[in-house]
Amino acid sequence: MANTKDLEVITFKVDKALVKLLKGIPNRSEFIRVALLEALDNLCPFCRGTGVLTPHRKKHWDELAKHHGKKECRQCHEDVLVCSS
Repeated sequence: MANTKDLEVITFKVDKALVKLLKGIPNRSEFIRVALLEALDNLCPFCRGTGVLTPHRKKHWDELAKHHGKKECRQCHEDVLVCSS
């Protein structure tokens, strides 16, 4: 972790149910840091985690989709993009 001089405090509101879930975690700050870093590492490169494509990104996606498709991975059964050409 960074030097304490390099740290910045960020606060956010959570509902009572989440507070209850977090109560049993010994180091909540570390848990939240790790969860945020993992979530940021897994952001969709197109929607950047919003779940929505802007009109311009949708246009680019549509162009890409003309030459790419999706299929199921035989190992993990997730959908994967494949080049059609």
